[in-house]
Amino acid sequence: MPQGRRKIPFSGKAKKEQLKAKKQGKHPQSQDHRGTNRKKVLLMDRSDDEENGSEAVQKVNYQPTRGKQGNRYILQFYKEADEEIKRRKELARHSLEYISEDKLEINGDEYFPKDLDFPKRPLWSYDMSREEVEMREQRYFMEYLNHLEKKFSWKDLSYFELNLETWRQLWRVLEMSDIILFIIDIRFPALMFPPSLYDYTTNVLKKDMILVMNKIDLSPAPLVAAWKNYFKEKYPNLHILMFTSLPGYNLIGNQSNKSGLQVRRRKGKLKMASEGAQLLLDICKDIVKDQVDLASWQNKIKEEMSMEYDENEAVQIEESISIKKIDTGFYQHNKYIDGVLTIGCIGQPNVGKSSVMNALMGKKVVSVSRTPGHTKHFQTIFLTRNVRLCDCPGLVFPSKVPKVCQVLMGSFPIAQLREPYTTIKYLAERIDLPKLLKIDHPDGDDSWSAMDICDGWAKKRGLITAKAARLDSYRAANSILRMALDGKLCLSLTPPHYTERKDFWLNHSDVEIVKWIQAKGGSDMENIENIPPEDLSDDDDGDELHSAACGGPDESSESTCEEEISDTEDVVASTNKFAALSDA
Repeated sequence: MPQGRRKIPFSGKAKKEQLKAKKQGKHPQSQDHRGTNRKKVLLMDRSDDEENGSEAVQKVNYQPTRGKQGNRYILQFYKEADEEIKRRKELARHSLEYISEDKLEINGDEYFPKDLDFPKRPLWSYDMSREEVEMREQRYFMEYLNHLEKKFSWKDLSYFELNLETWRQLWRVLEMSDIILFIIDIRFPALMFPPSLYDYTTNVLKKDMILVMNKIDLSPAPLVAAWKNYFKEKYPNLHILMFTSLPGYNLIGNQSNKSGLQVRRRKGKLKMASEGAQLLLDICKDIVKDQVDLASWQNKIKEEMSMEYDENEAVQIEESISIKKIDTGFYQHNKYIDGVLTIGCIGQPNVGKSSVMNALMGKKVVSVSRTPGHTKHFQTIFLTRNVRLCDCPGLVFPSKVPKVCQVLMGSFPIAQLREPYTTIKYLAERIDLPKLLKIDHPDGDDSWSAMDICDGWAKKRGLITAKAARLDSYRAANSILRMALDGKLCLSLTPPHYTERKDFWLNHSDVEIVKWIQAKGGSDMENIENIPPEDLSDDDDGDELHSAACGGPDESSESTCEEEISDTEDVVASTNKFAALSDA
């Protein structure tokens, strides 16, 4: 019998630690493609993280690339401490405290203080070399982060973009554009619009700015009208456009019943959103006057309006007018150069920038995804031969927006959440999730907590962990948050004094304009009970990235996602947030 020591149990966790230690031995420092330590570049002096051996920066949309250069446009945020994650998980087990309707009213000044600015491009000239310009930009960005660290506490600030490469794309788009198109989600408009960008665009760059309130089909028409007037009073030089890439003729069963519940079921082939495109054209005509001939754009919209479409037939547009290219050079702006109007599209991740551009074109020219940071570089696309759109990567501006709101807004990827239950708690205290999801309390109790809702949804959907066969609360929470992001569970914040003036907004003149843009007519109304549950999910280009509903970096979740979850079976979506609460 061979002599030797007795074998001892060796867990999988111990094996991972062994491999991690081996990897760190080969690569002592985690360096980027330039050989510079990422923590030093971003000025992360976090002693607690260094002692625990964890990185202070969390990369939330890393994608492996071929070659040595890597992905320069990774979204980067500060990483939360483990103690804070543990504390929030405990709070998720406390009973919900339901919020009244007037508590949904917000004012943007609370989240964008006047002394909180965004990074701007430092001065440069063509006499400087490319290396000198980039070195100056990097030095400026480091000083900017140092300034924020001295002036604010990182815990008070929201998760904002820390990647200099992404900010460089914004600077280039601001430089080359004649008109700035800033796109926001109508459900959280005041949390997405930075006043510092408005001041910089109108006062420093002397350019016109158009605010596009996108996805207006997800909110009631009076609320959309109220938000339009809110921005008009607060920013007098701002042009405001109400828009949706999914008007009634691009939906099947576009129905809102008496309880305020709706289901969006989009067609496979989408037409141009001609109502919103016509309003955008009218605003651009008012801005450019006779300096640019926009007749070709007007003819394009008229053709789309009068054209008869087969539901199964795609919209055909000449390939010669669709141009996509990467442009990272330095640019000095000349207004309406060569008779071409350049419109720059800017906004935070997941507000629908790419969808707006596709809806304006009448066919898909920009890939669309639910994942924040999907657009990695700005793209120039010609709408007509003398009108071009410039799509900037979505980036999160510095603010004091709470993280739970950032998750619901789509600024922070759901799949990267280490603790999603706080966001579920925030959502459940404002809409009646147990009733909308049609779930039973897992313990048969009357008092709900965020964890109870996740367990109830996991039980209904059959989501269990692989090894212990316990309810997979983490995966269930991600599934609910995905439905909220997609608009199936709709929470919309309101402007100040909206509740007390609800009757005024109900009869406002802008309500009819909103309904016209939404293209909601009687011929489109169908009974949502007649729609099969499997048809309620949205089929878009982000389906291959559906892992946001299929687990994430949570130690308690050991299950794997082998097929996409149908989140919408037996689920209704609410546009009137408190209609469900009033019936309870």
